[in-house]
Amino acid sequence: MNIVAIIPARGGSKGIKRKNLIEIGGESLVVHSIKHALRSKSIDRVIVSTDDDEIAKISIKNGAEVPFMRPKRLAEDEVLDLPVFEHALSYLLNEENYKCD
Repeated sequence: MNIVAIIPARGGSKGIKRKNLIEIGGESLVVHSIKHALRSKSIDRVIVSTDDDEIAKISIKNGAEVPFMRPKRLAEDEVLDLPVFEHALSYLLNEENYKCD
């Protein structure tokens, strides 16, 4: 089975500015998510969907993949997670011929 963890981490935030980069216990929020996903024995790939270059660099440095930059239309405040996940899965299928279970 091909099990992928998709971590949505956009650069903008209304409530807490740059919240995905805020450190908690010495690591940013996105790094905490990446490390938990990487520790799972049932997850094959950990992908961060982001529109932000800094988040992308930190994600890659910490073991996640960032195979694409999220389109701006999917990084707005009102965008729900489902379209973000659909975009990621569509990219994997169409660009990498990788089908997730």
